[in-house]
Amino acid sequence: MAVLIARHIDGDLDVTVARKIGAPRRPEFGIGAVAATGDPIFDDRSLARLGLTATDLAPDVTRERTEARRRITAYRGDRPSPQVRGRVVIVVDDGLATGVTARAAVRALRAAGPAHLALAVPVCTPEARDLLATETDAVLCLHCPPDFHAVGAYYDDFAQLTDADVHAALSAAAGG
Repeated sequence: MAVLIARHIDGDLDVTVARKIGAPRRPEFGIGAVAATGDPIFDDRSLARLGLTATDLAPDVTRERTEARRRITAYRGDRPSPQVRGRVVIVVDDGLATGVTARAAVRALRAAGPAHLALAVPVCTPEARDLLATETDAVLCLHCPPDFHAVGAYYDDFAQLTDADVHAALSAAAGG
């Protein structure tokens, strides 16, 4: 989706990586997230409901931050990080359930000083949309059903991209 948007607006394409921190024994349920830089983000209601603290999840934060950094290195190679300060930045995500992973990504980018920071997603919960509206200058969501269940339910094929898929898209966008 990011490739199509960048091509349509004749924009640069790059990657930021945020990683979900899943609930114990339910890793698909995001109770927090972390980007390669910046503080981790946690869903305080979920932590309280599960009887957890941020300290309890410190090993998960370390593991996921390490993976986020590995992916950025794998995807960018020796290309430098793009200049974000003073630019319009559009973060593209496949969809928002809790929005915690997108929050980690946009907070890390916000710290770099963009002039305008938007989030574009095809589908999201009303709650995630409203939450991300407080973290960005604009949330562009095509479908925000009140009976949302899971991001993958809105895709015919929700297979995860491989490192090779992402690297190929970034290389093609860079003219490589």
